Amino acid sequence: MMDEAKKTETKPFYSFAAKSGLKIKRVFTKEQRNPLDAVEYEKRTSIIRNTDGSVVFELKDILVPKNWSQVATDIIAQKYFRKAGVPQVDENGRQLLGKDGKQVLGSEKTAKQVVKRMSRCWREWGEKYGYFASKEDADAFEDEISFMLINQFAAPNSPQWFNTGLHTVYGITGNPQGHYYVEQATGKLEISTDSYSRPQCHACFIQSIKDDLVNEGGIFDLVTREARIFKYGSGTGTNFSTLRAKGETLSGGGISSGLMSFLKVYDRAAGAIKSGGTTRRAAKMVILDIDHPDVEEFINWKMLEEQKVAAMVAGSAMCMMHLNNIMQIALEQKTTNPSSNEKLKQAVLSAKNSGVPLNYVFRCLQLVKQGKTKIDFPTLGTHYESDAYVTVSGQNSNNSVRISNDFLGAVNQDADWNLIFRTNGQIAKTLKARNLWNKIAFAAWNCADPGVQFDTTINEWHTCPADGKINASNPCSEYLFLDDTACNLASINLGKFLDEEANFDIDSFMHATRIWTIVLEISVLMAQFPSQRIAELSYRFRTLGLGYANLGTVLMIKGIPYDSDEGRAIAGALTAIMCGESYATSAEMARCLNPFPGHEKNKEHMLRVIRNHRRAAYNAKPEEFEGLSVPPAGIDPKYCPQDLLAAAREAWDRALDEGQKFGYRNAQVTVTAPTGTIGLVMDCDTTGVEPDFAIVKFKKLAGGGYFKIVNQAVSKALKNLGYSGAEINDIEQYCKGRGTIEGCPSINPKMLREKGFTEERIEMIESQLPNIFELKFAFNKWTLGEEFCKNLGFSNEQLNDPDFDMLKELGFTKEQIEASNRFVCGTMTIEDAPHLKKEHYPVFDCANKCGKDGKRFIQHTGHIKMMAAVQPFISGAISKTINMPNESTIEDIKEAYAVSHKLMLKAVALYRDGSKLSQPLNSTSQGEEFAFLDNSQDVDETVSPKEMQEKIVAAGTRRKLPFKRYGFVQEAVVGGHKIFLKTGEYEDGSLGEIFIDMYKEGASYKALLNCFAVAVSKSLQYGVPLDEFVDTFTFTRFDPAGAVTGHEHIKNATSIIDYIFRVLGHEYLGRNDFVHVKTMDSNHKTEHETQTETTTIISPNKEISSTARAKKQKPKENGSAAIAMEAKSQGYTGEQCTECASMRVKRNGSCTVCEDCGTTSGCS
Repeated sequence: MMDEAKKTETKPFYSFAAKSGLKIKRVFTKEQRNPLDAVEYEKRTSIIRNTDGSVVFELKDILVPKNWSQVATDIIAQKYFRKAGVPQVDENGRQLLGKDGKQVLGSEKTAKQVVKRMSRCWREWGEKYGYFASKEDADAFEDEISFMLINQFAAPNSPQWFNTGLHTVYGITGNPQGHYYVEQATGKLEISTDSYSRPQCHACFIQSIKDDLVNEGGIFDLVTREARIFKYGSGTGTNFSTLRAKGETLSGGGISSGLMSFLKVYDRAAGAIKSGGTTRRAAKMVILDIDHPDVEEFINWKMLEEQKVAAMVAGSAMCMMHLNNIMQIALEQKTTNPSSNEKLKQAVLSAKNSGVPLNYVFRCLQLVKQGKTKIDFPTLGTHYESDAYVTVSGQNSNNSVRISNDFLGAVNQDADWNLIFRTNGQIAKTLKARNLWNKIAFAAWNCADPGVQFDTTINEWHTCPADGKINASNPCSEYLFLDDTACNLASINLGKFLDEEANFDIDSFMHATRIWTIVLEISVLMAQFPSQRIAELSYRFRTLGLGYANLGTVLMIKGIPYDSDEGRAIAGALTAIMCGESYATSAEMARCLNPFPGHEKNKEHMLRVIRNHRRAAYNAKPEEFEGLSVPPAGIDPKYCPQDLLAAAREAWDRALDEGQKFGYRNAQVTVTAPTGTIGLVMDCDTTGVEPDFAIVKFKKLAGGGYFKIVNQAVSKALKNLGYSGAEINDIEQYCKGRGTIEGCPSINPKMLREKGFTEERIEMIESQLPNIFELKFAFNKWTLGEEFCKNLGFSNEQLNDPDFDMLKELGFTKEQIEASNRFVCGTMTIEDAPHLKKEHYPVFDCANKCGKDGKRFIQHTGHIKMMAAVQPFISGAISKTINMPNESTIEDIKEAYAVSHKLMLKAVALYRDGSKLSQPLNSTSQGEEFAFLDNSQDVDETVSPKEMQEKIVAAGTRRKLPFKRYGFVQEAVVGGHKIFLKTGEYEDGSLGEIFIDMYKEGASYKALLNCFAVAVSKSLQYGVPLDEFVDTFTFTRFDPAGAVTGHEHIKNATSIIDYIFRVLGHEYLGRNDFVHVKTMDSNHKTEHETQTETTTIISPNKEISSTARAKKQKPKENGSAAIAMEAKSQGYTGEQCTECASMRVKRNGSCTVCEDCGTTSGCS
């Protein structure tokens, strides 16, 4: 057995200090030397502007370390500086007094102040309660913490930055907010007397709910408890499976409105708190067990709500277009009576066919009578904070389904699955487990929700099952523990432990782990909590959430692909060292301070979990693990560096040995959090276990603006892979470009002079080029001046159009522009770079395709395998999004879930590119497929239909039909001969093919008709308008001909061909000029309308439509969509930050974070 194997012989890094407190070793600092004074500082300004340029926030003369980035500066200044109540001092540190002799109070203005108040607070609380063996140890603790904070080695979660030390250092109190704590010396529950004597330190909460409407712990009590958490910037998760389902009986004899009705209330409340009290969306997790009777509705909830948004967006645009068209025609024709005017009638029919309510059509005509000339109908957009999204529910939370091994077994066997009533335990409904599984995958494919949490796996790693099962998680799914508990987080910056040769400093990392475990334990001691129950259980179990950031950067610098056996082995070893050392420190604190109060009851359970962690470090066989239905992935010695492997095993040896002797101070110690805002304040390139997201990045400058750089890990990696300085320079230039048009063969100063550019304007353009990611963004009225642009011949309308491309209008070809972009701006990808060997490509693979031409990215299986390598050494779980490309199928989603369970992950969040309606299609893939919708293809209303048809035919591009398509089959008899006409349609409902069958006719005649149908179909697919066929072939005369039966509106035909095109003209063009029974009703199409704007782009015609003649209305968000697509090409999500309007928002675990201001959708 592995447990009996000889343990790693390594000298312990620390020795216990008996029962007299903890000894603290100095690794980064020296006695009598303040680490805050050893850093070089500089004064900077931090500013946030609105999109219109107005200033939202500005703070001047702030003092930060010189080596901090401007982003880190902005984060600490804008988010973490206390803005009021801080005693002000002069340059020599003397207190400033006002005219009245009192202290002058104001804002924090230096990073030193923030670091000092936090480290001093932790030290004083620890010293007060006997955590340190001596004053010297307390001094060393404070100095080591100060060094790591000011040098970006580590950071606690945001609530610590907000609140910790305000009372200790500045004496700030504030009114009490209904918080509680347990006094450690007495074990007695107390209510807080002010806001800051005991700070609110915790970011993550899990809360319970009872099936009770208004009493404590019930439905509406949770609304209040959530509000208290959201108000202070933290996040919460709840499993709502205790609530009865729709239709279950109430105690008063009524019927329950069901779980979903209350979830909508919670969602609306979270949205309101977001807008009323914070600058970000509420961080919230909603969880439901797979056997709840309302689970089907829950699974589809967010997907169906997004479909409502799509309907509102499309419907509002359609209404505005058609109603204004009707109004204009009514004014032109000087009539409001459709029955007496064919043109107005066709406009009304077109509007009706497009789904515009007739009530609004006739309301429009009534307004014409009253002298109105324009309909002001608001159009909605797909931005997630638009009016359309605000109208629907389910958008303010992450949703997850709790899945057991029993359910997955039923899926595999295609067995039945029972949904159980909450009140009586009886079966509410029986359905196939596989069908339910398919619904989960389909919903996740559509809208990225719900995620899944593997209930059996979670509870098999539960350290305290004697106190109940784990039901829920925090919003990001990394904290998994009992209901009504909290977790405070901190992360260590792994990149700081690499030297110039990419060697990892194991001893310093272990030291940092020990120190930060102590910090988090002291934070539990000194914290206050938003409810009595959470305060009691936090005291009883003392859960911690230590993690790390920059793993992806470390692997790249070491020249190891993220998706490789070596990469996974290193990640597993680093995580094992951190978690093992943290549990060993917890055992050390238990020896000095006693185990957590709930330890004795759960002692054997906890030791079993620790033994399983240790077995994974030793890569034990599956049968050696205790109580696990799914064995973990151990550290493979074949791929792991021996020093890391030895350190990992030694850490777990100590964790188990000391835990057996003394117990543990904490029920959990580690999680892998998103590290969003705190990752930025540490200047981390990657967060948690995420890989890097882009090769080329934009570094924010202290004076405003950005500077384009190649990811700093790239040059270090190339150096470690053996490339020379000159080769590295060539590769970086290939990625980021030359930053000048001098020497560019396609667009250069000489060509610009020939087009009227002055030397002054060329210099203006040159000044912009080093910072842009596409050449066209340097050619606009803001760079060149509006008057100069008008002198070039451009109109105000062009210059104000967000889609205006000056280079194209100046006459440069697409090929010239693309070549110039590569020369000036680079490719933003490392693929095909000079000198770079193919075998090194995987080292630089990122989470997304890099640049517009990048093809490589880390497959979703690579993300899952990395999580599987790390999960065996995490107390909680991992907050990480598994990115999947847009072309991923529903089967891919199911496979990802299945593989995740097989590899022992606890929770999974999948994100398929483009699955969110609020995000644009990827500009390098789907954007090209829809290139025909570009403005260059819009119908020019001044060009005749015939000329437009010639242009379309000349284009010679075939528009392919979808593999699965709609259409209709029309059976009729023409002159006594039965005929079947079948059509095939594009996604927009326009006609793409026809089939003709007269099965009783001879083979030659049938063959002729078949060939004719093929010829027509091909012509339609190559852009020949249907109108051409209708006008050409109607009224052709030959037998068979005569009376028509079987068609509601066509009663006679002069030939089979005449009949076919009468039908097609009527059904697809809305033409009534050749039918015999006319109606205002549409005979075809309800779901798949043909009279749409897209159809007029593909096939403009003479009669259709008012929509073809109506001036095309440009959606308001076209410009922002283009910007969003550009952001996506750089690896960002395409979302706009809600606080600073930046597009530099990236994936951050299962959340998002803005790289400019640090606003995050999570709770870290």
